[in-house]
Amino acid sequence: MKYFFFLFLFIILAYSVCEAQNYKRGIRNPERELFGKTLNKKKEKKIKESRGIVRAKKKQEANENKLKRYYAGYVKSNRKRAIEIQSPEVQARMRENRKDAENRYKVKNKKITQNTKRAGEKYK
Repeated sequence: MKYFFFLFLFIILAYSVCEAQNYKRGIRNPERELFGKTLNKKKEKKIKESRGIVRAKKKQEANENKLKRYYAGYVKSNRKRAIEIQSPEVQARMRENRKDAENRYKVKNKKITQNTKRAGEKYK
């Protein structure tokens, strides 16, 4: 009688263990069960501006570009005028000074680029 009782108990316990392993798919990510599918990652909503606002921004940008062009033209004409009102000797000296400044600037930039190239090769 004891023998049947232990056999019956063993079969019941074995069946319950098998029942626990019956779920074949399983959960790949255990955190998913705790926190849900999204893991609190919410999609940001895109806010679309109204047509009036878009038009106003475009108009403002066009106006700014127009003012920049006007200012550049104004500066250019003032520079020309500053040279024109000078005497011929002063005009020649101004041109030479401008050429010298441009040459110094080119030499300086050339030296900087050579130094950076050397440094770049050194640390490759």
